[in-house]
Amino acid sequence: MTFTKQTSVEQNNGAMSALLRKSQVDIAGLEHKAKQIRNMILQMCISTGGHIVSSLSFVDILVTLYYGGNLNFDANNPEWEDRDRFFLSKGHGETALYAVLADQGVFPISWLDTRYRKGDCRLGGHPDKEIPGVEITSGSLGHGLGLAAGISLAAKMDNKAHLQFVLMGDAECTEGSVWEAALFASKHGLNNLIAIVDRNRIGSIDFTKNFTSLEPFCEKWKSFGWETTVCDGHDCKQLHEAFQNARSSDTSLPLMIIAETIKGKGIPFMENDPTWHVRSLSSEEDIKRAKEALRWQ
Repeated sequence: MTFTKQTSVEQNNGAMSALLRKSQVDIAGLEHKAKQIRNMILQMCISTGGHIVSSLSFVDILVTLYYGGNLNFDANNPEWEDRDRFFLSKGHGETALYAVLADQGVFPISWLDTRYRKGDCRLGGHPDKEIPGVEITSGSLGHGLGLAAGISLAAKMDNKAHLQFVLMGDAECTEGSVWEAALFASKHGLNNLIAIVDRNRIGSIDFTKNFTSLEPFCEKWKSFGWETTVCDGHDCKQLHEAFQNARSSDTSLPLMIIAETIKGKGIPFMENDPTWHVRSLSSEEDIKRAKEALRWQ
């Protein structure tokens, strides 16, 4: 398999985003794109390792944002001042973000082969702000929501219309800084802030229920003053509707989307298995099984 730019779904940019939001989104196209991105992630992780299951978990979320017209973003001008901002707070999902940005044409797709965790390591094991299309350096958990909240407040003060989307892991939500930021966002009525939790119920070493239970998770966010919705994080139609509702909502509250997901989604022998968080695909048998599961392209 050689990395090539995929074109089955039109590439997203600022102007196209506005057009797609007004038209019927191609859900089947998004599903096909998600399959392509999962194959790209697998190729990257076979070659150099990486956080494969953490990345597979939220592919459908990224695809619905970037290819469904839900993120006002110009791949040809990633520093465009009026762009919507996407913050990957769970930095260990970097492989998925790199695959999407490369496929969008933000940086050369060849970097996935030559610069991801090797060569000059321009694409490191966690995202860095110096990478085109990456908004924040992340990896140390619990900071993305606070950064996004600060930028959202600044946008309001400057009468800017752009939105901030921040994606967190559910285990990350055991960090106190997440809840401090949640209180801040509610107090300042940051309705230009949309948080998404990749709710796969697994941390780096175990299921979340076994170390710090987050329940009642939805009610917690509501009690902190957030408008909160729950959806299937692997259903592009549900995700698209949640993002569209966020853009059209007249609420004065920040929005939390709890996306129910499966860690390792798409490769059954990895799914819901905490031991795969940092394991490499080292055996030929596992590689073969993974390729068969994704119908290797």
